[in-house]
Amino acid sequence: MSDVAQTPTTSDRFVEGGTLLEVQDLHVTFASRTGLFSKKDASPARAVDGVNLSIDRGEILALAGESGCGKTTLARSIMGFTTPDRGRILFEGEPLGKRLKEYRRRVQMVYQDPSGSLNPRQTVYDAVAEGLRIHNVPGSEDELVAQALSRAGLRPPDRFFLRFPHELSGGQRQRVVIAGALALEPRLIVADEPVSNLDASIRGQILKLLLKLREEDGISVIIVTHDLGLAWTVADRVAVMYLGRIVEIGPTKTVLTDPLHPYTKALLSVVPEGGGSRRPLLVGEPPDPRKIPGGCRFNPRCPALAGGEAAAAGVERSCIELDPSLQRRTADIDHLAACHLAQVSDRPLG
Repeated sequence: MSDVAQTPTTSDRFVEGGTLLEVQDLHVTFASRTGLFSKKDASPARAVDGVNLSIDRGEILALAGESGCGKTTLARSIMGFTTPDRGRILFEGEPLGKRLKEYRRRVQMVYQDPSGSLNPRQTVYDAVAEGLRIHNVPGSEDELVAQALSRAGLRPPDRFFLRFPHELSGGQRQRVVIAGALALEPRLIVADEPVSNLDASIRGQILKLLLKLREEDGISVIIVTHDLGLAWTVADRVAVMYLGRIVEIGPTKTVLTDPLHPYTKALLSVVPEGGGSRRPLLVGEPPDPRKIPGGCRFNPRCPALAGGEAAAAGVERSCIELDPSLQRRTADIDHLAACHLAQVSDRPLG
């Protein structure tokens, strides 16, 4: 199920200090391109539609879901690259506001494609030093660059100073990107599909590096991914997104071995060693974010609704008409799901 032999960590291993970042009722919409030509399709796309989320100091959180579910837009909003229509983001208990430049030093992003993140005409040294120069970080630039490259696993660091991206392997390029983030001593790294373009053996190395940064430096990490197997490998918690909303969230081991939401169960059907043969298959394409269905937004694709399970439990009408909120269970107060069927199952509700 994973690239790294790793037992999922638990909340008691987080670095003490409480919440680092909090997202409160975040909404992000985009104007419809087709609406420029037709009033019929002028509804805005609700990319992020009322998300509440927090991440603790030293926690690794996986933000999972299909392409188009809103996870990258949420990540860009957390980075301050996308301005929300409504809601706010708190960092260390304070809204971003005038702290945006300092915030962008403390919260760094690692992108999916390291080749696209690096200037092909820029040496490794200059790529890592760029952030130091933008933020006027005091100290010896040579030493800071060398330390960042070493922490990212590029040793001896001076051997890489004058090399260009095309002279490096894919894994080395991703380590340079991570080194550029580490040079600024971040408290949070947002990694958008950080290993999806890498070979399996290299993926394991990069994931081990992220775990090491959390264990040794207490850095929090948000990993944006479509791969629940990756979430199992490194994450303390997993938040599953569908059509702009978080539909299930909780400790990784709990969510992935005992999922409550039919969407999470269906995503697990394609994960090796994830009980795929026993999970309902996910069919159809995600709905248009300009035309979010009424009731539970997953109801047009829900195997439990189509297969009669919701009707047998007496919640079929609720699934079609009522938008469910995240509900917790007394057995695990950290495990929440937005599903009418889960709320009436045999397990005790909170």
